[in-house]
Amino acid sequence: MSLIDWIVLFGTLLLIVAYGVYKTRGSKNIESYLRGDNSMKWWTIGLSIMATQASAITFLSTPGQAFESGMGFIQFYFGLPLAMIILSIWVLPMYYKLKVYTAYEYLESRFDLKTRILGAFLFLVQRGLAAGITIYAPSIILSTILGWPLVYTTVIIGSLVIVYTVSGGTKAVSQTQKHQMIIMMGGMITAGIFVIHLLPDDIGIVEATRLAGHMGKLELIDTELDLNNRYTLWTGLLGGLFVALSYFGTDQSQVARYLSGKSLTESRLGLMFNGLLKIPMQFIILFIGALVFVFYQFNQSPVFFNNAAKEEVYLNPEQKAKYQEVEQKYAELFEEKRKQVELLSEAKGDEVEPIKADLSIIHKKEEALRNEAKGIIKATNEDLETTDTDYVFITFVMDHLPKGIIGLLLAVIFSAAMSSTSSELNALASTTIIDIYKRNINKNGSDKHYLIASKLFTLFWGLVAIFFATFAGLLDNLIQAVNILGSIFYGTILGIFLAGFFIKYIKGNAVFVGSLVAQSVVLYFYFFTDMAYLWFNVIGCAIVILVGLIYQYIKNNRQ
Repeated sequence: MSLIDWIVLFGTLLLIVAYGVYKTRGSKNIESYLRGDNSMKWWTIGLSIMATQASAITFLSTPGQAFESGMGFIQFYFGLPLAMIILSIWVLPMYYKLKVYTAYEYLESRFDLKTRILGAFLFLVQRGLAAGITIYAPSIILSTILGWPLVYTTVIIGSLVIVYTVSGGTKAVSQTQKHQMIIMMGGMITAGIFVIHLLPDDIGIVEATRLAGHMGKLELIDTELDLNNRYTLWTGLLGGLFVALSYFGTDQSQVARYLSGKSLTESRLGLMFNGLLKIPMQFIILFIGALVFVFYQFNQSPVFFNNAAKEEVYLNPEQKAKYQEVEQKYAELFEEKRKQVELLSEAKGDEVEPIKADLSIIHKKEEALRNEAKGIIKATNEDLETTDTDYVFITFVMDHLPKGIIGLLLAVIFSAAMSSTSSELNALASTTIIDIYKRNINKNGSDKHYLIASKLFTLFWGLVAIFFATFAGLLDNLIQAVNILGSIFYGTILGIFLAGFFIKYIKGNAVFVGSLVAQSVVLYFYFFTDMAYLWFNVIGCAIVILVGLIYQYIKNNRQ
């Protein structure tokens, strides 16, 4: 990286931290620290909600997801707008009426203390682990770029977030996220413009889009009803609706964003703002990934995108020779592929299908060579990860974008990590102080005591996230890993809340038992079946309600 890239990168990050500390200095009480004095406007809420969800994983993994599998991942978000409408009409008024700090306070008023603690506990486990992943994602990239140990980069990123989150609480999170969101989307759009600019002179946006379509990267909708297929219209509309209801309606990292609104109307507008813009935002990021795929049809890609793994192979003379032989075959195959892609870009009518068939054969040969390279990597060191989807976009950025833009795109990734992690730490601290500490351990502390405790819990969860990130390994795909982790717990949590909101017949003991059964069933499906993870949200929610109804019916008949 050049000096200007370092200046852009660290200048952006330090300005964000300094701005967050400056704008929110001097939180005097727990109301200000945890709810931001209820002063947030709707556009701040909307941008903050989007920035909380758009972690570094979004900008690292989503383009790679499109590169690898096409844009079908967009279906994951199809249920989101409907969820925003449901939450705005029924859920938000309840939270505002009760004047809660956290979503889980509602559970005690509706059910009992043990259900509140269970809901808070499930959130703390899920979000505590997720916070580690959101720090880990950019840490591995910075570690690869700098050649530093992963622990150093993890500590740097985590520490930057901790500084302004501990300092300013909810208001610091929301204020900084406005600017982080602008940086993130501006940087990604800039990257998309450069992808098009770097294509051959006769390939513009229209031609590139047509090529991506011919090569299967623009298939947005899959109407097949297959429970093992992760991304279909039905998993998106139904499973996506349930996960969005749970995430935005019961996850404190999101609830805290709109509970800081100036009024119920401002919070509703913030949610609807997110519902309208989230799908277009994800479409843009996925489309950039599809364009990167087209770019690599005209410019040779690495046989394996994680250069750090390749460098370790090169330290072993025997494995290096094998790997270089694969690279040579890959390069020769690329020249054959490029000729076919150029023909496809000019083909019309009946000429298209035969060329697509030839390219399909070439892509299968490419995949065979990539698998051979992965085998060599594993033979060199079985602990090396052979999934490289998360490295596709950052490899393109580092290898092909001009000076200054590289720093900007890295700032995008780190800003996203900071925005989502700060929300998570703030939410974890809020839940710990309100639902666990203040409710069960120290009920009569002063306001100053709870403010200090809130800051200490924020620091504690930041250190936990850094610790978990330090020992996390690269998963199949980071954005899928976060969504899978959420889906394991979200269905159960949502079932508790839906029973509370809409089924007055179910009481505390019934929903508590239903929750334990539901969580056990979901864990069984996760560990012992191949069911698509979005269905976990539906199954977990349904079991909580069904078992709760049965338990309550049996209990009532015994009385």
